[in-house]
Parts: sequence; structure tokens; C-alpha cells
Amino acid sequence: MNCVDNYATSAVHPVFLSARDERKYMADQKWTPLEQRLQLSEGKLSPRRRRLLQSVLDHAEDTYYLSSRKLARRYNVDAATIVRTIQVLGYDDYSTFLADLRSHFVTRITQYRVMQATARKHRNIHDQIHYCLQLDRANFEGLEEGVPLERIVALARRLNKARHIVVVGVDFAYSLAWLMAYGLSWLGLHVEAPMGSYGNLHHRARSLGPRDILVAISFGRCLRVSVEAAQTAREQGAWTFGITDAGNSPIAAVCHDHWVVSVTNPIHKASYVAPVAALNALQVACAHLEPKRSLKRLQQIERDEEAAGRWYAPAAPLWEPGRK
Repeated sequence: MNCVDNYATSAVHPVFLSARDERKYMADQKWTPLEQRLQLSEGKLSPRRRRLLQSVLDHAEDTYYLSSRKLARRYNVDAATIVRTIQVLGYDDYSTFLADLRSHFVTRITQYRVMQATARKHRNIHDQIHYCLQLDRANFEGLEEGVPLERIVALARRLNKARHIVVVGVDFAYSLAWLMAYGLSWLGLHVEAPMGSYGNLHHRARSLGPRDILVAISFGRCLRVSVEAAQTAREQGAWTFGITDAGNSPIAAVCHDHWVVSVTNPIHKASYVAPVAALNALQVACAHLEPKRSLKRLQQIERDEEAAGRWYAPAAPLWEPGRK
């Protein structure tokens, strides 16, 4: 349902609801927080401001990363108009509005719409590749602000103390789950990334308890199997952590804590530059919080690999008669 649709199809018109019930009604419609604010402020917005906001939402793929000045320039208004308009929605500052706009983009956008928008803006193949690299750079540069160093250390402390860790990722996200599990296992942590069939993931989630941790990785609207695995683990008493790309995503909602990491990409909407960097930083934190354990484990791995002849070595040249 579009955020400017009225409530004519509803059995109970919100005008007869209390403020609390009205907010619950809005949430039940599966609207994003920004859509909810727009609907609740309908009577306070002039037609011009309503059209402005609707266009911002309808073209979120082009607007979610713009500063107030750039957004104003795009719609040929002054920056003060943008600020006053979002204040009508109840926002105290532009950064909070922008966070909700980005969450709206993540929730509503599809791969088709992402590629359609970028194909319209960038006709040349070299421009497309350049734009992709620009987004990757922006995702990476936003990582430290979105996931402060102290939050990486806090998660590392929890992981180091856990009895068992299960990392859940399905489809593209399985590559991240495997990377995290494999890297941490080298440091001596008991961690696994089970393959993503529904039954297998939920079997592993049901086996967890209060001393265990489940990490769920999913982006955008989030895959149901990943969300439900986190729910199951939490019901079993395990601590749950999410890696996602919006503060109001289903993964963020069901887990005890989460990171918000951008994966914006001009076609798949799943660039893993920033998540991989975050997981690398996490492994560094886990290793150096327990340096004796990590060094002992890495030394044993080094010895085992040398003994097993894991590394390639060119064969010695054959001796031939007459060759000195």
C-alpha cells in the first residue's frame, strides 16, 4: 500500500483509535517508520510539501544518501524548506530523517529497481563500474561511524567467552557466515556456519543455550529462515547478534544487539566490502583480546600445515647426464 493511500479499506478508521492503537495500526500495515510518519502527518502537510516528500520516498534510491543541501538542489527548493518539511513529520534533525529514509530504501527497493535506476543515470559501461566502486568506497568509509571500534571490541569479548557460536547466513550471506566462522575457528573459538536449509539451521538453533551465541547475517527485507533461526536461538536462552543494513530490519528487531553495515550496490544491493572489513576487524579484536590463546592456536596450525606438506613447493629438477 502506498503511504498516501487513505484508510478506506480498513475496517476501523484510525480517527476512532487512541494514539497508542493508531501507532500499532500503522506498524501492522508493514509500513516503514518514514511512511508511518508521513501518513500520521497528512493533515499538517501542505499539498506542495506532501508531493515533495512523496517524491523523495518514491525515488529513495537517488535520495537516501543526499545531504539536506543536495536534496534541496535536486527539488529546486532551499535547504530551509527541507528542514521545515521534515520537522512537520516530527524529526528534530536531518540526520534522523536520513537514517529513516535509508531504512525505507533498504526495505522497499528491489534488485530490479536498483538496476533500472542506475541504468537510467549511467549509460556508459565505464560510468557504471565507476559508480559501483564509488558505492563500495562510501560503504567502507561509513563503516567506522556506523560500527564504532568499541562496539567491535564489545562483540569480540562476548564471542571469546561463548561456549559455542553458530553463524547463520543464507544465499549470498553464507559467504560472510563461512568467513566469520572459519576465521574465528583459527583463533580457537568453537564456531560453525551450518549450511542454510531450514531444518538444519533450526536444528542448530534449538541446540543452543544460555552460554552460546547465534550470529544472524541478513540484509534488506531479510530472509525468513535467518530471522526465525535467531528467534529460535533467543527462545532457547542463547544471546543473539545481527549483522544487517538497517536499524529497523527484521534481524535487528529479533536480536539482542546488532550492527548496521551498508551493502548498497548498483545491481545486487549486496556489496560485501563493508561487512568483510567489519569481520576482519572483529577477528583482530578477538585475537588480541586473548593473545596467548591465539598464538598457541596459530602456532599449532603452522606446525600441522608444515608437517602435512600443505604448501606448494616446486619439484627438484631431474638430473640429466652431462649436466653439471
